[in-house]
Parts: sequence; C-alpha cells; structure tokens
Amino acid sequence: MSADEAHRQALEAGHPSYIDPDTGYAVFTRATLEARGKCCGCGCRHCPFQHTNVPVTERAQRIQNAAWLTDPNDVATIGLSWSGGKDSFLALRALEREYPDQSIALFTTFDDRTRVVAHQEIAINDVVRQASALGKALLGIPLTSQRNYFEQVGAGLELLPRLQTLAFGDLHLSHIRTWREACFAPLTEQGVRLLFPIWQVPYDTLMADFMASGARSEVSAVTHPALADRVGCDFGPAFVAALPDGVDAFGENGEFHTRIIPA
Repeated sequence: MSADEAHRQALEAGHPSYIDPDTGYAVFTRATLEARGKCCGCGCRHCPFQHTNVPVTERAQRIQNAAWLTDPNDVATIGLSWSGGKDSFLALRALEREYPDQSIALFTTFDDRTRVVAHQEIAINDVVRQASALGKALLGIPLTSQRNYFEQVGAGLELLPRLQTLAFGDLHLSHIRTWREACFAPLTEQGVRLLFPIWQVPYDTLMADFMASGARSEVSAVTHPALADRVGCDFGPAFVAALPDGVDAFGENGEFHTRIIPA
C-alpha cells in the first residue's frame, strides 16, 4: 500500500493519523492538521497551510508539500520550469525580452528525500541561491515516487492563482515536448498556455545570448562515458568545441547537465 492510499483510508475512517508503509512512523492526516488552524512549522507531509510557519531559510530542507522557497509571487502570470541549468536560464532571458510587462515566477521539482533536482544533480539549496541572485520568486515542489507527477506539480501550481502561461526550456526533443503537452493537458483545458521560448532556436544564437549574459554555467552531471572527467568544467564555446563526435552541443540528449551561476 502506498502512503497516499494509507492517507486516503485514514481520512475516510476519520482516523487522526496513519502508519507510513515505508518508515513505520505515524503521520498526521491533512484533516488533523487543518483542525489545528495554522501551520505548526514542522514541515508536516500533509500541511494544508503551504508550510507558512517553516522559516524561509529552512523550507528547502524541510517541506513535504509545495511551498515558496523565497518571498512569494502570487501575482505572477508566467511560471517557468526551472532546473537550475543553462537551458532554463536561457528560457528566462527569452521570456523577459518577449514579455517585459509580465511577472515571472520560477518553479522547480526535487526529490523529497535527497533534496536534489533530478538529472541536474543540483541541491535544492543551490537552486534557492540562484533564484535569489536572479531576483525571482521560487516555488519548490518536492516529488515522491509514490504519487502521480502531474498531481504533485499541479497541486503546487495552485500557489500561482493568476497563472496564464507555463514555460519550459526545451530545445528540440519532440518526444519531451509531446509528453509535457499530454501531462499538462488538464491545465491547458483550463486556459493555461504552454510556451517553449527557446524551441529550435539555433545553438549559435543561444550560445551568443548565454555569453552576453555574463553568467557562468558549469557541468553538474554527465551520463556519456567520454565526459566522465568534465564535471565542474565551465560550459561555453571552448567546452562545446572539445566535445566528442555525436555529443549534442547543449547536452540535449542527456549527455551532460549544467548548473547556472548568475552574474
């Protein structure tokens, strides 16, 4: 039985808590926590108050549900999926150029146990520092493998009540874009637009924009065996020129991932 199912059964039976099937610990239900009337500040799994009493400086390490990891931005009309890497950074720059009058908030997902952004191998605290350096509000959405991805992300995006556009930093992988369009169909049916601001933009153009930004980006993870010694290297024209044959210049096939270091 999953923790979600145990929680559902406890709610239906009117029990104040349930036993987590993985840890054996007792976990308060959402109804029990709601009855308290306010967040207790402990980072409870089913907190219905967006962890408002967990200190902002500690939220990244303690929250179990979606919550703002920096000062909130509940007037943002654009939510940008933020991985912490160069592609999401370039997508942010494109959005700011095209929509200078709209407010943008970042949202990031991370493993609820390791506190690391999947694939990028970036600690969530590093992502918080990125958002602060960029002056952007960051919505954190911890993910557990026991729950449906969209249910978790969709619940988190409810903290953006004026959301009109969801943006992603995808470059050219059609199957990833198709998956996103299918995954977020419930939101598009409600009028939320999906936007891919750097989709099929030539790599030369993207690299020029990245270099003009003054930011740095270093390799944070690799999957291609020929790149095993490149973790920590700066991403840029020299890095791309030295890539082995067959490796995508921006690592779009997952050969490598990056961490942005804002100027």
